[in-house]
Amino acid sequence: MANIVPKSPLFGKIARFDPFPNIDEWFKDFGLRPFSAEMESAPVIKVDVSENDTAYTVRAEIPGVKKEDVKVQVDGNRVSISAETKQEKEEKKDEKVICRECYQGASYRSFSLASEIDESKAEAKYENGILELKLPKKTGKTSKHLEIK
Repeated sequence: MANIVPKSPLFGKIARFDPFPNIDEWFKDFGLRPFSAEMESAPVIKVDVSENDTAYTVRAEIPGVKKEDVKVQVDGNRVSISAETKQEKEEKKDEKVICRECYQGASYRSFSLASEIDESKAEAKYENGILELKLPKKTGKTSKHLEIK
């Protein structure tokens, strides 16, 4: 049976419906886990976007990432945020890893805004796992009203 995956029109937020929510319990006593339940995906960069007449403000949660590993690209009205989490390899003698849930890899988020951004005046600040972008809108009208004849 296929999973039903509805998609929200706002930034592609995905919800997942699982028709067999307790399937992990079936395999618990065997020390096995079904392959489909273990499909790990990169953590989603969660964003809040607000605007006023002159600018957009983007607040993105990117915990556990160093400032130098966060990249932001603005192209017209498109904003792209990427982050890479690296894990140092630390092994101790006579110690085995029982569980490892900390993510290591890259996350990426891209979205379009209604107005083009003035890249020369854009600002970015990253502190305590929060990326804050101040993205001024380009001045001047970007649309043209057409008269219908």
